Amino acid sequence: MRSSDADILIIPGHGGSGPDHWQSRWEAKIPAVRRVAQADWENPSLDAWRDRIVEEVARAERPVILVAHSLGVLAVAHTAPLLAKGAVNGKVKGGFFVAPPSAKVLETFDAIDPAFLTPPAEPLPFPSLIIASRDDPYASFADSEDLARVLGSELADAGHSGHINIESGHGPWPEGLMRFAGFLKTL
Repeated sequence: MRSSDADILIIPGHGGSGPDHWQSRWEAKIPAVRRVAQADWENPSLDAWRDRIVEEVARAERPVILVAHSLGVLAVAHTAPLLAKGAVNGKVKGGFFVAPPSAKVLETFDAIDPAFLTPPAEPLPFPSLIIASRDDPYASFADSEDLARVLGSELADAGHSGHINIESGHGPWPEGLMRFAGFLKTL
């Protein structure tokens, strides 16, 4: 699959992705990309985030690829059962997931809805790839391995890359864009 053959939905994590974040850069650079905007980036509610993801998938006119970062990954994991029903059934063709946080770390954030903490214990109904770092302050590599196993995702080791965001030096993140292009070719 090529990016021009899909609707690519960017799903940022807590706080949204600022203008220099790789997700925002991809949104500006790739015509097929649009952001799933949330009403509240700072106090995420799982129900609200899940509803917005379903709405945007339903709105898509082409096959959908989900590109999620951090808390956005868990939002997609919780939304996945809804993406296998009704009008959106089968529209999502793949998920490209970067730096999912662990429940242990999320428990320390009062602003995050506790419903995010435990992802569904069933594989996703579409192929997915999790890119995880060995020194992510929001998840151990073992936590990411466990999540990949539960979701049925392939796991890619990003080495020592922090949280794969602005703070870790991943503004443009050309390696990620190349990895994304490779992922699309597998779909």
